Amino acid sequence: MNHIPNISFQGSDNTKEFEFLNLSKLFVKLKEDLGHNPNLPHRVSFFALLIVTEGTGSHLIDLKKYRLKKGTVLKIAKGQVHAFEKNPSYEGFIILFTEEFVLSYFSKSSIEFISHLYNYHISKPCVKGGSLNDAFIKEFLIELEVENTYAQKNIIATMLEVYLLKLERLLQTTDRPKQNQPHYPLFFEFRNLVEEKHTSTRNVKDYANMLSVSTKHLNLIVREFTLNTAKHFIDDFVILEIKRAIASTNNSLKEIGYTVGFDEITNFTKFFKKHTGTTPKQFKTEL
Repeated sequence: MNHIPNISFQGSDNTKEFEFLNLSKLFVKLKEDLGHNPNLPHRVSFFALLIVTEGTGSHLIDLKKYRLKKGTVLKIAKGQVHAFEKNPSYEGFIILFTEEFVLSYFSKSSIEFISHLYNYHISKPCVKGGSLNDAFIKEFLIELEVENTYAQKNIIATMLEVYLLKLERLLQTTDRPKQNQPHYPLFFEFRNLVEEKHTSTRNVKDYANMLSVSTKHLNLIVREFTLNTAKHFIDDFVILEIKRAIASTNNSLKEIGYTVGFDEITNFTKFFKKHTGTTPKQFKTEL
């Protein structure tokens, strides 16, 4: 049975938490035997920032294609499914870092501001970094080359943290980031529960009970951040997981349905068609 490959972090020089790569070196690395095809969707267990300095191209994140050009920054969150295009014609850098790196070196207040780290559902992955990218890359490369490496990891983390905050500021259209709102911790916990429990329940009441709140209160909180109901959020996530599996594995539709919590293929098909307007079989055929 084939599954979406889960790719863990493997840095060079025994690095366990962070890596900064020129894309030309990465593309050479991708041609080596990695145990998976990077041109096919794969799920990452770390965070990534792809910064384009020259050329154009595209990148697939959760089945959606994003156009790349000079100045583009593409944010890929832990748990997302992505794929590189074949024979990329763009240049730049990619920064890979683990959750351990974030939790060990970023301030808690910054983590709450940087939406894509743990809340990519309400954050746009594509940012026009422009001159901000140039200044960051220049300073970053200088720091990586210094002979005195005292506290270097802390310095690198601080530079990255500030860069991410500035990217976040470019994305904000309101004065108050959603992550700084009082109800964000509850929404964050709900989102984590959906990712963990969606195969066993899609019932809003179950999630409300897990969070020790009423279904009415949970719906109000979810609407605050997504403009939709809790049920809509749950179903949307299940549909995304189904699409990921159909597009990225050779599993039968029955196997995929069972994996995401459907015992009967008919119920699985009805659920998918209700939310997408097409059947899983049609969706697979049109890929």
